[in-house]
Amino acid sequence: MSGPDWDARYRAAEGSLFGDAPNDYLRMICARTDFAPKTALLPADGDGRNGSWLASQGIAVTAFDLSAEATRRAVDRDKVNGVSVERFTADVTAWQPAGRTWDAAIVFYLHGPASLRRACLDKAIASLAPGGWIVLEAFAKAPQPATGPGPGSPALRYSNEELAEWVGELQIVELMAGTILLDEGSRHSGLADVVRLAARRS
Repeated sequence: MSGPDWDARYRAAEGSLFGDAPNDYLRMICARTDFAPKTALLPADGDGRNGSWLASQGIAVTAFDLSAEATRRAVDRDKVNGVSVERFTADVTAWQPAGRTWDAAIVFYLHGPASLRRACLDKAIASLAPGGWIVLEAFAKAPQPATGPGPGSPALRYSNEELAEWVGELQIVELMAGTILLDEGSRHSGLADVVRLAARRS
């Protein structure tokens, strides 16, 4: 989908498309004693629930999204939450880290053809400082045709095998696929096949 398409979807939504609470897996990772980033990058942060929450934990957050409307809503959310987040609108296929690095890159539910997903992950990995983390949750390729939330085409979803290849020489801390109950607004509701990845640069 294009930026204008997402703009229209956000404007038509009653409330947040993906809920207001931070992602459960993000909270789980942040509870780890070995995960202590001072800075974090969030591509495709939508209307900001995850970036805003991370900022409330004392992390300096840089976040962007394809949708200008989502970014505007994210800025409003940050103001309500009393946090400061560096936000801008950008297409992940065109965005470049320009030599900047972060302690963590958080990529949640960014879907599209394999070329787009791989490009996003490559840029996220390139942006990591030494010891930095990649954290990803997304819809997984399932053994049965997808019936719950997420893309209907398996070509737009992730597999463990893809991710293990794409993270290259990063140390995989965990990589799993399974079915969970999503309760994240109108777009992420119900049983869903997901993949979760945490990997670390040495």
